[in-house]
Amino acid sequence: MTDLKLGKTVDIPASPEAAELDRVPNPHPDTDYVARFVAPEFTSLCPVTGQPDFAHLVIDYVPDQWLVESKSLKLYLTSFRNHGAFHEDCTVAIGKRLRDLLGPRWLRIGGYWYPRGGIPIDVFWQTGTPPAGVWIPDQGVAPYRGRG
Repeated sequence: MTDLKLGKTVDIPASPEAAELDRVPNPHPDTDYVARFVAPEFTSLCPVTGQPDFAHLVIDYVPDQWLVESKSLKLYLTSFRNHGAFHEDCTVAIGKRLRDLLGPRWLRIGGYWYPRGGIPIDVFWQTGTPPAGVWIPDQGVAPYRGRG
C-alpha cells in the first residue's frame, strides 16, 4: 500500500499507468456486501481522432480483505481524460486493475458510453459469479434512446 492520498493535495496522474490506486482494510471481511462507485462523467480520448469520449461508469464489487480508497479511484479515473483508448479497453482495463489491487470476491463494471458516430457502445465485464445470497442491485442506467 502506498501513502494514502486522502487529505492531501495531489496532482492528477499523467496517465492511467502512472496513477496509484490505494486500498484500505475492509472493516467487515466476514460479511458479503456490495460497494458501488458511479462515475457519470467519465472521459477519455478516441485513440484515432483524439476527440473526447464520455461514459457513465458503474463499478460494483464484493470486497474480501480490501476496499479501494475513493480519492485514489477518482484520481485514477480522471487520469483517463488525456488517455487515448477504445471504449472496450478503458472499461475492461479499469475492471482488471481493481481486481488485481483488491482481490475482491466479485467485481463488475458497466461502461455506458455515449454515442460516437451515432452508435452508443456499452461494455460490461465481471470476474465471475457473485457470492450466493448477496444483493446485487441493477446498475440503473437506462439504454441510450436519443431524444425521442
